[in-house]
Amino acid sequence: MSDKRQDLFRYVAEEFAEDYREGEIDRREFLRRSILLSGGVAGARTLLASLGVLGVSAAELARAQVAAPRGEAVKNSYQVAPDDPAVTAQNLEYTARGFRHFAYLARPSTMESAPGVLVIHENRGLQPHVRDVARRLAKAGYIALAPDLVSKAGGTPRYTDTAQISAYLAQAGGDEHVTNLLEALRVLRSTPGVRADRIGVVGFCFGGGLTWRLATEVPDLRAAAPFYGPAPDLERVRNIGARVLGIYGGNDARINAGIPALEAALKAASRRYEIRVYEGAGHAFHNDTGANYRREAAEDAWKRVLELFAAELKS
Repeated sequence: MSDKRQDLFRYVAEEFAEDYREGEIDRREFLRRSILLSGGVAGARTLLASLGVLGVSAAELARAQVAAPRGEAVKNSYQVAPDDPAVTAQNLEYTARGFRHFAYLARPSTMESAPGVLVIHENRGLQPHVRDVARRLAKAGYIALAPDLVSKAGGTPRYTDTAQISAYLAQAGGDEHVTNLLEALRVLRSTPGVRADRIGVVGFCFGGGLTWRLATEVPDLRAAAPFYGPAPDLERVRNIGARVLGIYGGNDARINAGIPALEAALKAASRRYEIRVYEGAGHAFHNDTGANYRREAAEDAWKRVLELFAAELKS
């Protein structure tokens, strides 16, 4: 496995471990996800040992291969409904690199022309929350495209088990995802009505890391808003042309450990950026369908993202 693929694999494994230690998932679910990520029980033993989880019996791993039932997540009242008259939204398909790509496109109903924003999902795929984020952007005056990075494996709706999605995304590797995101950017720029010279990107968790990386790959992006994403290759930070707003939770120690070096690289390269850390909030605090949601932090972060996009994409 290449270093870049290994980094992404490790990121997802550590995120599972963090969810377990913080009580977001129980031990059985953590072990099950580790088995899926590793490709089997033998690989899970090695992975768990590397994460410091010892003393797991064969019987416990056997039980963990069957998912326990989970309750529904609580949804928030300020989501933008799919049938909101201010928004026109649709599923989208396009062919590139020899396979069908799936995506979700949302645009303002009454605007013929608008800036474009690429929305990059978490490591659970193109879930309803991310579609809602696209609709929120559309209601705010943007044409938003949310690509499904699980497309090559059949697409997010094919899976009822998000752990299988996370395992696929980790195993596919960052280079594969960046290539697919570049195709998505091409589609977004060519979408009727999109102001192709005014493109931004926002992403969450896994997608936050890809947002950072995409900013280093596409210098003509105007704005980027990575939410609690791991830092990109620091040698490539000098390639960033976008104004960046990095959003983090104060309790997200694993991801936040990379902030000082990232900030030093941004300063050394004289990039335009702001790092915003919300004390008392953890990883994935913006997702209002998840257990880590923190409304006050999420609403303030989203307000700042809209301010960034308005300044860089609409002015």
